[in-house]
Amino acid sequence: MTKKLFYNGDIITLEDNLYADAVLVENGKILSVGKKDELLNGNEDAEMVDLQGNTLMPSFIDAHSHFFGYANSKLQVSLEDAVDFEDIADRIKSFIEKNDIQKGAWITANNFDYNTLAEKTYPRIDFLDKIAPENPLIISNKSGHNGVANSLAMKELGITNDTPDPEGGVIFKENGELTGYLEENAFINNVQRVPMPSTEELMKAVIKAQDDYASYGITTMQEGMVMPLLADLLAYIAHSKMLKLDYIGYVDIKEKDKVLEKMQGCVKEYHNHFKIGGFKTFLDGSPQARTAYMRTDYKGQEGYRAYPVMSEEELEKQIEIALKENMQLLAHCNGDAAVAQYLEQYKIAKEKLNTTEDIRPIIIHAQLIGVDQLPEVKRLGMIPSFFVGHVYHWGHIHVENFGLDRASKISPTKTALDEGIKFTFHQDAPVIEPNMLETIWIAAARKMKDGTVLGEDQRIPVLAAIEAVTKNAAYQYFEEDIKGTIKENKLADLVILDKNPLKVDIDEIRNIKVLETIKEGNTVYKAK
Repeated sequence: MTKKLFYNGDIITLEDNLYADAVLVENGKILSVGKKDELLNGNEDAEMVDLQGNTLMPSFIDAHSHFFGYANSKLQVSLEDAVDFEDIADRIKSFIEKNDIQKGAWITANNFDYNTLAEKTYPRIDFLDKIAPENPLIISNKSGHNGVANSLAMKELGITNDTPDPEGGVIFKENGELTGYLEENAFINNVQRVPMPSTEELMKAVIKAQDDYASYGITTMQEGMVMPLLADLLAYIAHSKMLKLDYIGYVDIKEKDKVLEKMQGCVKEYHNHFKIGGFKTFLDGSPQARTAYMRTDYKGQEGYRAYPVMSEEELEKQIEIALKENMQLLAHCNGDAAVAQYLEQYKIAKEKLNTTEDIRPIIIHAQLIGVDQLPEVKRLGMIPSFFVGHVYHWGHIHVENFGLDRASKISPTKTALDEGIKFTFHQDAPVIEPNMLETIWIAAARKMKDGTVLGEDQRIPVLAAIEAVTKNAAYQYFEEDIKGTIKENKLADLVILDKNPLKVDIDEIRNIKVLETIKEGNTVYKAK
């Protein structure tokens, strides 16, 4: 591979010496960092890459998303920013006509958020039946934790008026009749059973989605929930050598035996850019849907704090499995009661097994983690991965659900920083786009959509926000020796930006453009 020498721009290393004059890359790795003239000595054959005043820094690392779901969303109806029920109807009818959807074929719609609708609620089953009278239709909330289905979908999924609620979920009924609304496990378990598009369609969508991630400056992405059916497709993707970015999967711990037997050669080591990184579990739901498990009441619902997805005993068993098998565990925790459950059961499991094994357990989302819980998080070596984008995208909903004071403490990043906790950021794509620069801006500005600041005392410096999606994310993956900073012998995973996020006004960060993304020395995205 040709040597490349990058120079004439701001080069942010994220090492002790924050800036460098030049970087020399060869065979996919960083060969040397230092002064341009010194690096050229003996390397006169290097290709000279003039940054022309732009900024070079470590590429972004996706700490949590559902990449395959993001790819699959390319084949679904987008309800992003729908304004009312009729808008939803028009989009779905247009999708059916445009794509010549045949009678009986499944239709799925995503990015639904009733908070943006004039009606401020979900459409009912009878309304959906009118939109798609000949097709099973299921609509997924942006959070991925609830949704609504029409009668044909309910029939295909085997859900009737007599179907009981599953553990950790609710099938909503009125006067004993189905409304179409499914919440938590009632939705999550059933949406997984919706037939997938053809392999050819999916692979085209995967290629497009991978290009999208690269366009955001990302070179490592995540599959946040690998179930048996998806395992077959991931094995196919890995063996087909279609990946140009690193892709790390986390296995549904309840299905681990079925999944891992299909992933031989990919467990904790890359095969054609894919590997299994650990296990995944769910402890609660979504704060927007008022299903995040809380220690205090939701505003306007005295005595209601939502509910846990599993018992303490079941969680302890799952943690013991992860510790015994030395597999990292990602636990979905939005509410502070769910976090408390995770902290307590992890401590009990470690003491019971008398182990010092460090699996770097992850608290995914950590939206409403209490500042009082952070010292214990640090003591146990847990890593909160904050969905800090909630401040901008759903800040007003948090204010409605919890009041201004409690909402101001969502994603308490400054307190975590002061505690010396390594934390990461994510976008949970396809919930929102995997836009790292927007996330960095939100963490530093903490502005809601109306421009109001939510939690000024939880703002963090831009540098700390950048570290959360680079060096800290590398640490989360046990890859701090090969990724996350610009240092000799690390992978040449780099991104070129048109401006330096450390030198522009905070509100300009979200407008910075990714000019080029480089994976192991090779350009995987270049702006046109």
